[in-house]
Amino acid sequence: HRRNLSAMSSSASSSQVKPGRVALLQFNVDESKDTNHKTAIEYLSRAAAEGAQLSVLPEIWNGPYATAAFPEYAEVLPDVGATLDDVAQDVSSSPSARLLMQKAKEHSMFIVGGSISERHDDKIYNTCLCINPEGTIVGKHRKVHLFDIDVPGGITFFESDTLSPGNTLTAFDAGEPLGMVGVGICYDIRFPEYSQLLCQKHQCNVLIFPGAFNLTTGPAHWELLQRGRAVDNQCYVVTAAPARTEDPATKDGGKPGRYPRYTSWGHSTVVSPWGEVVAKCDEREALVIADIDIEKVKEMRQGIPTLKQKRSDLYKLTDPK
Repeated sequence: HRRNLSAMSSSASSSQVKPGRVALLQFNVDESKDTNHKTAIEYLSRAAAEGAQLSVLPEIWNGPYATAAFPEYAEVLPDVGATLDDVAQDVSSSPSARLLMQKAKEHSMFIVGGSISERHDDKIYNTCLCINPEGTIVGKHRKVHLFDIDVPGGITFFESDTLSPGNTLTAFDAGEPLGMVGVGICYDIRFPEYSQLLCQKHQCNVLIFPGAFNLTTGPAHWELLQRGRAVDNQCYVVTAAPARTEDPATKDGGKPGRYPRYTSWGHSTVVSPWGEVVAKCDEREALVIADIDIEKVKEMRQGIPTLKQKRSDLYKLTDPK
């Protein structure tokens, strides 16, 4: 079932600046990388048809979200500055990256490529590639905070069983009207210092977090954290999650998948600088289209100028780099 959900900021029409249109691609993720590639291509085409200037894929969109699966689905990913010509010579090592770069150029849109597992030397990372409309890599974020939790009666998951953490802040310039965009992945959103430092260092108008919260943390914290980061930093917060899929073992004659099952909360969302939910979907597959008004970032920061009112004599957030 194809679902397109559209929304505009409630006050976007008051601005003289044309809003920026973003698309959140919430789709089912399969154990077949080829199937996931075909799904991503379809959703990116639909986003382009809706006039999206920037599209966001889910966290771990090219294979199962399972620690045991990360090494199997990992790819060698290009670095910032890489072009399509750079990846054309070795198609087999970066098929997911090449797909995203091709589609960014084909559709003349920015793509925040959710995340895929990346193999680099002897380590594996949870990595998001950010690509401009020319198909060039303009940002590469390796998940900084690994999802290692043990909630009694809820969920136990340790990304550090197979993944290594990244160690950089990630932001890129999406041009007019969106401007500077900061990027984190899922669990990174729980650490307010990361978002604050992005906005302090890069003056981000938008923070994007591909994520895959679960049925324990999702209903409790997913929207709450997004609204918190939006109000903290007086900017838009955009998230894209995998759709929730049916357990194959529950079907008639069904068998369990090859990897432990992880159930996504879904609910891809856009939140305004005022903390309002501008657009969202439920747990099912959906293409969420939202027009976001960057003038609201300026109005919020001028009307309630907390970024200029911080007491650096009492506390300070610093970038060790």
